[in-house]
This record gives sequence, C-alpha cells and structure tokens, in this order.
Amino acid sequence: MNIDVLMHLLSAAQKLCGHRDYVVIGSLSVLGMAQVEAIPLDMTLSIDADCYTLTDPPRVFDLAEALGEGSPYHQLHGVYLDPVSPHLPTLPSGWEPRLIKVKHAQVTAHFLEPNDAAISKLARGEPRDLRWVRAGLKASLIALPVLRLRARNTTFLDAAEQAATLARLAELETD
Repeated sequence: MNIDVLMHLLSAAQKLCGHRDYVVIGSLSVLGMAQVEAIPLDMTLSIDADCYTLTDPPRVFDLAEALGEGSPYHQLHGVYLDPVSPHLPTLPSGWEPRLIKVKHAQVTAHFLEPNDAAISKLARGEPRDLRWVRAGLKASLIALPVLRLRARNTTFLDAAEQAATLARLAELETD
C-alpha cells in the first residue's frame, strides 16, 4: 500500500462517518514518513490499515461492513480498513505528541512515529512484525538506541510481554 491508496481509504471513511482525523497504527504507520521513497517494501506489504477515529475511537467499528475485510471496498480496491481500539498496541510513554500528521483533502492521518510502532511490533513479536522492524533498521528509519530508550519508557501488558520484547530487542542488536 502507499500513501495515496491509504488516504483514498480514509477519505471513503470520512464520507461514511464524518470524522476527518484518523490514527494509523501498525505496519502502515510508516507511510507518515516524509521520505516515502525510502520506505522498504517489507514495511508496506500490508493491505489493511489498522486505525481508529481520533475523537471517537469506537466509531471506527461502524465502518467495518463498508470498508473492512471482505467489504465491497476491499473487493474493488484490494485494501481495507481494519478498525482497532486505541488500547490495542503496547506503546512507549509520550507517543501521542510524536504522531506524524499528514493532511490530504478533507482528511488528516495521524501516524505513529516509526520507533513507537517498532516497540509495538517487538511486543507483539510475530514474524512479519520482526521483518518490519529489521527492514526499518536496515533503512535507518528506526534506530536501536531509540528503541532501547523507548522500551525503558513503555508500560507493558505484563512482565512476560516486557521480557519477550527486551529479548527480541537484544536479538536485533546481535543481527
């Protein structure tokens, strides 16, 4: 997916529910980067945009039928909106002021800063998440020193999630 396709999807969401501001988390949050041409393919393979409406997060779930997986929009465009809760990702303290805003027509997307997204992906730990983080490190869109600092400022779900995240981060340091 690219920024134009994502903004088209968010514009369709805006037309359906009236909300103009969306927070994009997950893999596609990297599309908020100014140097879009520098983003590795492994970071933009997703066809689903994990997001929620900024001012009324539960409202995004009303869009699933029209824009979600299997919807007419998905069938026509090959991409879909994946409504999520703002409480879903494990994120470091201070992530909200670091959101990257991109305005297009009547819609503003608020993207996670890539290092914040990487902490969330390290906490989740799925193979595709770790590929995303490695690709970001290789392209210098993510930095190990920043990840170490942000990991120290993250409230994890529990001690097991924290230990697993720190172990994954240590593995990256030996790559």
